[in-house]
This record gives sequence, C-alpha cells and structure tokens, in this order.
Amino acid sequence: FCRSVFFGTRNTQRLMRVTNVINHSGRMTEAVLYSYFRSSCSWRVRIALNLKNVKYTYKAVNLLKGEQKADEYREVTMGELPALQIDGHVLTQSLAIIEYLDETHPESPLLPRDDPFKRAEVRRLSMIIASGIQPVQNLRVLLQHGKEHKMEWGKWAITTGFDALEAELSKTAGKYCFGDEITMVDLCLVPQVFNAERFKVDMSKYPTIQRIAGVLSEMDAFAKAHPTKQPDCPEELKLEGK
Repeated sequence: FCRSVFFGTRNTQRLMRVTNVINHSGRMTEAVLYSYFRSSCSWRVRIALNLKNVKYTYKAVNLLKGEQKADEYREVTMGELPALQIDGHVLTQSLAIIEYLDETHPESPLLPRDDPFKRAEVRRLSMIIASGIQPVQNLRVLLQHGKEHKMEWGKWAITTGFDALEAELSKTAGKYCFGDEITMVDLCLVPQVFNAERFKVDMSKYPTIQRIAGVLSEMDAFAKAHPTKQPDCPEELKLEGK
C-alpha cells in the first residue's frame, strides 16, 4: 500500500533535533533525502529530485545493517525508506513523494496535466512495478526465503511481473513508457531493470522494457541517480559499475 506522511508542529520539533537543516521559522533551508544507494524506492525519488532540479542533502541509511530501525530515525519517519524532509514536512512512500514534487514543481510534469484518464494510466503502470513487482523481491521478502533461494525467488518475481508489464507497455509506449514524455512510470522502470539484471532475468524477452530503460539510463537525471553514483555505495561496487 502507499502512504504519505506529513508531520505537524510536534514532529517538526523532533525533526529539528535530528537535523540542523531547518531554520528558526520551521521552513526547510534544503531538502534532505534519507536514502540507501541500492534501494529501488530511494532511486525513484533521486531521479525525481534531479528532474525537478531540487537541491538536497543525502542522508545514508544502511538497510542491510537495519539502521532504519534506529530510534533517531524512527521518531521522524517511522522507520520507512526513502523519506524526504522538504518544505517543513516529512514524506514517505516513493510514489507519494514523487507526486508531491510534481505538484510543487510543475515544470516538466511527471503525470499528464491535460487528461484524468492519462493520469490514471500513468499511476496504474507505475503501480504494476511499485506494488506488483518490487515489493515481492525486496530485501525483507528475500530474507524470508533464505540466502540459498533468494536468487531463484527474485528472478521469478521479476520475470512474472515483467511478462505483464511488457504486454502493457507495448500498448502505451512511445519513446518512453507512456507516450513521448517522461512520466512517473519511467522513474519506476529503470531501478527495476537494474534489479532484473542483478537477478539474472533474461531481458531479451522484454524488448520494449529494454529499449526504454536504455534510453532513460543515458539521461543525466537518471545517470546521477544510479546506485554507483551515491556516497554510500561501496568503492568495490563503484569500480564494478553495479
């Protein structure tokens, strides 16, 4: 499920104890993104921030070490990742964050402005990835299946999801996932293709997905959001480029 969390005065006071990027009026002087370099959900938000030219401070939270469960983090964001501190609020859930950024920074819209049906379609396609694929192969689920089965499970989850997504994108795609303008779906697609490659999915079965992801990955806003470009990416992974 998706949820966006807006904190009021009491929680803003807590926020001020956690980070010093709020001025005395309670307004954010710069956005702060709590992120993990290889988190698909965080990656989507990084792309959105880049596309919208929003400056932000990167706060690394190591999911493998369970740092999102630390008290100082949970009291601000309830332990969810990513979390974005912006405009005196705290937002969680990647698609909710992206929609907030799209409404507050309306240039280069990520959801069509001219047609409610088109907006619904973009949300639908985004949710195929964000609700139907990624959560089934995320870290918590993989840990439940055990190290010996995680590659098999992850590959199955993504393959099953991509079978459905490829069929849908063959109907909606132009240059990108939905026509010829970048939308929220594209922000979801690129991290999921990265995961597909990690889990050894046969991408030759998905020519539309592969083509769009290749085009998007060459764009500056997407390239800068890549895991290997993040400050918490281990040096050995930066050298490997994955």
